[in-house]
Amino acid sequence: MTRFLVLLAATIGCGTVFFRWAEGWSWIDSYFFTFVTISTVGYGNIVPESDAGKIGATVLIAVGFAIFASVVQVFSRRFLPHVRRNDDTRDD
Repeated sequence: MTRFLVLLAATIGCGTVFFRWAEGWSWIDSYFFTFVTISTVGYGNIVPESDAGKIGATVLIAVGFAIFASVVQVFSRRFLPHVRRNDDTRDD
């Protein structure tokens, strides 16, 4: 789990630095956009306008979502062991 959290933190950090550079946004706006994009919330109030920012956003969506989903999956398996994984074993 630790490696996924480190990977997620690194992705958020790299995204933040990238959008600060590519779009000239403030650090907090760059972080906010990165986190909102990775988590698939996507408010749409901040959007990249440069070509580099648009390309970076598409890469962030593909890579970031995969990492974010992996963290959620690992967290769920580790901290929610009572959740049943097979619908055939349900008591209805």
